[in-house]
Amino acid sequence: MDFHELEAFDALAKYLHFAKAAQAIHTSPSALSRLVCRLEEELGSRLFERDTRRVALTEDGEAFLAFARDSLHRRDDLRLRIGKRDEKLRGILRVYASVTACYTILPPLVALLSADHPELRLTIHTGDPARAEDAVREGRAELGLTALPEGGFPDLDCFSVRRSPLVYAARANGPYGRLALTLEGRKAGAAAARALAEALPGIPLILPAAGLARDRFDRWTRERGIKARIAAEAEGNEAVLALAHLGLGLGLAPKLVLDSGPFAEGLVLYGAGLGDYDIGFVQKNGEAGGEAQKRRQAIDEILKRAYSR
Repeated sequence: MDFHELEAFDALAKYLHFAKAAQAIHTSPSALSRLVCRLEEELGSRLFERDTRRVALTEDGEAFLAFARDSLHRRDDLRLRIGKRDEKLRGILRVYASVTACYTILPPLVALLSADHPELRLTIHTGDPARAEDAVREGRAELGLTALPEGGFPDLDCFSVRRSPLVYAARANGPYGRLALTLEGRKAGAAAARALAEALPGIPLILPAAGLARDRFDRWTRERGIKARIAAEAEGNEAVLALAHLGLGLGLAPKLVLDSGPFAEGLVLYGAGLGDYDIGFVQKNGEAGGEAQKRRQAIDEILKRAYSR
C-alpha cells in the first residue's frame, strides 16, 4: 500500500460517499473503487460495507482508519520537520482541548508559538476535557488540557495553569434560581454544607458524564448517603451549562467556563463545596535523548513562558 491509497481510504471514510470522496482527492468514483478494492485484497479483509444506497466502515475498517490517519499525520509531520537544523519547532503539534479552553487557556500558548515558531503547525481537537488524558496516552495528541487530580497522573507529566472553583449554575428566572443555598463567592461554612446536602436530593441535576468534577460529586454524595436526582448527563461543560440555561436543573461546572464564555448571563451560581478545579496540560512522560527530547524541552519552556505567574 502507498500514501495515495491511504488518502483515498481516508477520504471515503470521511464522506462515506464515492462521488464526494473521489472529488476530494481529484479522481473518479471508479478509480476510487479500484483503490479501495486493492487495499482490501492486500489486507485480506473487507473495509467497507457498500451497496447502492449506503457506504459504511466495517469493524476492520474502523481499526484500519486509525492506522491510516496516523500514517498520514506522521508523513505530514516529517515533511514539515525535515531538512533544517536550528532551534525552531517544526512539524505538527496536536493539542486536545475543550471549546472553552480554546478561548480561555490556549491563547497565550498559541501567541508564543506563532511568534517564536512560525513553521510549527497546530491541530486542535476539541472535545470533552475528561477525554484529554486518553488522547495523549493513545498518541492522538501531544498536549492535552484537562482537570488535574490531586497528585497528577502517574503516567503523565502535568503542568498546572489555572484554578477555578466548581459551582452549580441555574437559570436565574427559572424554578431553581432562588434556592436557599450559599451563592458562589460568599464564604460557606458547615451550615451551608448541611443546607446543600438537604436540598440536593429534591433538585434535578445536570452533571458531566465523566471526569474529575463527576468523581468529586459522586464521592461527596456517597459520603453523605445522598441519592442524587439526575436530570441529564453531558460530555463537556458547555453542554452542561446549555441545559442549565434551559431551566432543566442545577448544572455542575468550573466557574471558569462561565467567567469567559457566553453562558454567564441569566444564570445564578451556587457554591458546590467540591473544591477548586486545577486545570493544566498533560504530556507523555519525557523521552530520553534525540530530537524528541529536544522538542519536549522546547515545549516545556514555551509552557513556562506562556503561563508564568
